Amino acid sequence: METIALPRNATATAPAPAPATPYLTPLPGTEGTPFERLPMPPCAALLGWQLIKHDQSKGWLRIGFDGRPDFLNPAGYVQGGFLTAMLDDTMGPAVWLASGGTLYTSTIHLNISFLQPARRGPLYGEGQVLQMGKTVAFVEAQLMDEVGQVLARANAAARLVPSGKAVR
Repeated sequence: METIALPRNATATAPAPAPATPYLTPLPGTEGTPFERLPMPPCAALLGWQLIKHDQSKGWLRIGFDGRPDFLNPAGYVQGGFLTAMLDDTMGPAVWLASGGTLYTSTIHLNISFLQPARRGPLYGEGQVLQMGKTVAFVEAQLMDEVGQVLARANAAARLVPSGKAVR
């Protein structure tokens, strides 16, 4: 591994303090969902998380994300770690929705297939609960661009945690 030395006059600056935690704003037709009560984590805000559509009875939702310029790799595409975070932040909320906000997830296994490079701009995740037991849920998601091209797919197993123990 190569070490890069900074010039002697270079100074490190502390990151700006994190803004106050915003809350998910319900979009038309989503009032009364469990997302009204859930504080938006900074990681979701960073990704541009926005609830677009949902079907609570099916454990299905569509989330909007922002493929920001600062997420791009040297080839000009959204780096795979950000795509993985978007997929993970689609699957967990699908369980939250299906459980009526009573269960939070802790991912214990995650499998990702990258199918196409993701360009800068709007991205959409669709998540679905496949099966939910007492302690583990199985979920899947796909990430698409604004024309519906599937860019990546994921499936996961997640430990179920009562929301009162997980969300503060």
